Amino acid sequence: MAVTQADLDNLNAAIASGTRQVTIGGQTILYQTTASLIQARDDLRAELRRQAETTKRSRQTKVYHAGRGYYGSCE
Repeated sequence: MAVTQADLDNLNAAIASGTRQVTIGGQTILYQTTASLIQARDDLRAELRRQAETTKRSRQTKVYHAGRGYYGSCE
């Protein structure tokens, strides 16, 4: 399941208001305790971070030697 910032915002709003029922991705979930709600928020935050890391493109620097100097290019 793809996690969005809106899902994380819903959990944060529920924690702030003291409610234990949250709708995430079209599903309504009733958490037993506030601690389980906080744990779910932390799990979603970690998943969102993992998704962001996999979509990052690594930056590569290539250096070409052409005669007397070095000419670099960044991709």
